[in-house]
Amino acid sequence: MSESFATSQTTRLIGSAGALQLDQRSFAFRAGAVVLGTLFLALASRIEVPMVPVPVTMQTFAIAMIGALYGARLGTLTVLAWLGEAMVGLPVLAGGAGGLAHFAGPTGGYLASFPVMALLVGLLAERGWNAERPLLAFTSMLAANALCLAMGGVWLAGLIGMEKAFVLGVAPFVIGGILKSALGAASLVALARTAKRGDAQ
Repeated sequence: MSESFATSQTTRLIGSAGALQLDQRSFAFRAGAVVLGTLFLALASRIEVPMVPVPVTMQTFAIAMIGALYGARLGTLTVLAWLGEAMVGLPVLAGGAGGLAHFAGPTGGYLASFPVMALLVGLLAERGWNAERPLLAFTSMLAANALCLAMGGVWLAGLIGMEKAFVLGVAPFVIGGILKSALGAASLVALARTAKRGDAQ
């Protein structure tokens, strides 16, 4: 297979509308992708370091990946579907939690930020902030994590005050956000290289 054809195939997979180009698939395929995406988010939520009042989880990593892989529209829909599962009581949040109470408690602002995170990463991925530009991919995920901390911190401040909200709900998560953004960008690059090797065969 020629290099130019391999490159075009890789661009199709890692290209401008979400790495998986799901918008070009059938409705049934996209519906299945949403279900799989919610499972991925639920599993990522189980990976946590208990902290008070908000635990450290791999949720934001998974959300950023869903945005980058699925694109803005389907990525946001997937995150909303996952949050809908949580609202009806399914154990899909951090630590296997679920129920409406979590949307009104200390984690409410973070949960509200998650669809916006997926939308932001997806929109930027559609504009080329993807595996072909790892630094921009990292920047998009970092911006999404910053948005999450800002929204979560503002909500938390309304419950416990601004100073405590920053100390307990923002500062401890900054390094984690940077690391998860780097992991997300590296994961996109690894997926792109795998796709390119497959196209070349």
